[in-house]
Amino acid sequence: MTNSKRVLFVLPYPLGRAPSQRFRVEAYFPLLRQAGYPFSIHTFFDDAAWNVLYRKGAALQKAWALIKGFSRRFFMLFFLVPKHEFIFIHREAAPLGPPLLEWIIARLFRKKIIYDFDDAIWIPNTTAVNGVAASLKCFWKVKRICEWASNVSAGNDFLAAYAKQFNAAVLVNPTCVDMEGRYNQTKDQGTSQVTIGWTGSHSTLKYLDTVYPVLEDLSSAFNFRFLVICDKAPSVLLPFMEFRKWNESTEIEDLLEINIGIMPLEHDAWSEGKCGFKIIQYLSLAIPAVASPVGVNQSIVDNKVSGWLCTSGNEWKTALTTLMTDGLLRKKMGMAGQRKMLKHYSLQSNRENFLALFQGWS
Repeated sequence: MTNSKRVLFVLPYPLGRAPSQRFRVEAYFPLLRQAGYPFSIHTFFDDAAWNVLYRKGAALQKAWALIKGFSRRFFMLFFLVPKHEFIFIHREAAPLGPPLLEWIIARLFRKKIIYDFDDAIWIPNTTAVNGVAASLKCFWKVKRICEWASNVSAGNDFLAAYAKQFNAAVLVNPTCVDMEGRYNQTKDQGTSQVTIGWTGSHSTLKYLDTVYPVLEDLSSAFNFRFLVICDKAPSVLLPFMEFRKWNESTEIEDLLEINIGIMPLEHDAWSEGKCGFKIIQYLSLAIPAVASPVGVNQSIVDNKVSGWLCTSGNEWKTALTTLMTDGLLRKKMGMAGQRKMLKHYSLQSNRENFLALFQGWS
């Protein structure tokens, strides 16, 4: 049955590129089709822009990407927005400037905005390569978009608490994986060499600095590999490290090389807003996780059941040593984590929760 309500997805990045957008939005497109919701997609940046966006320099190319993006958005505003009932905005309609587009959509066109975010994006946290643009970000826009939205989709309780200051209609919508599709696999822990692994984007590479000393210390006693899967190589490459450039087509294959997944974080407000997606990826494939006890990590990882929550260097060393030397424990913890992911962090378990964002309005 086709629903009469049309949805326009207003997204920042080209499809298939950014993890947040891929797993929080794009993964649900088949589900919306099944539920009968017709929808359209509009992105700010195209593939050419994405290729230079986080590159050092390239000022003219980045400026041209912004001009094209804003031109596309104004076309969207007058030719696409009027044809849709729901406007689903992931993070922001435009990367720079005040929330003018959102205001026009909500106040002039009087459309129902569903606003989705999965980081503490009201806190300044920009990359050094785009330092000039940071001054034009208008981080205060998040609270305004929350106010104007008909419904807010927040990635965890910390983000939801922020949004509830401005809007009562807030739903906690965790980042999930398709455990009947690509993530329907289980790690074989019977490998001859243990691989400790980390996956993420270039913006989170800085968190590895806290565990490098621990790994260096362990390397003198154990023969292990540290695999880093990222869109950019880390600035530090130790003898036991291997860098693997992230590739969507080999994403699962690469993750399955990992025996122990790690997610170190700093203890700050920005980290509190993280949604623990690295851990969700590890555990869904039955890979035990060792992580910092910050924010949602504490609810995703059951300490000493599906992994370890570690604060000090000694705790990290103990957890990694225990898991490296006990393959049966790795398997047991990984399976425990996989069961929890299936129940709470899979597309299948989150189906009705996601669809609720589009329901209940006349």
